[in-house]
Amino acid sequence: MGKTLADLGVGTRARVVGFDRGSRDYRKKLLAMGLIKGTEFMVHRVAPMGDPIEIEVRGYNLSLRKHEAVTLTVEGVSS
Repeated sequence: MGKTLADLGVGTRARVVGFDRGSRDYRKKLLAMGLIKGTEFMVHRVAPMGDPIEIEVRGYNLSLRKHEAVTLTVEGVSS
């Protein structure tokens, strides 16, 4: 199992490499929001208990619950 969005800290830049767990319908929802393989994003904010996580992706901010963030497998990218 690789690193997930839930593992990243504020200010981290990363790229979507795939989807780990979750329902097919939820994966479709993430794809519809622009989180496709290869998409780069930055972690903008993380709430005190780690839920939700706000990312900046494709020019807009998107908040995901922690249980949603663990479905996104990511890799770090250099600034």
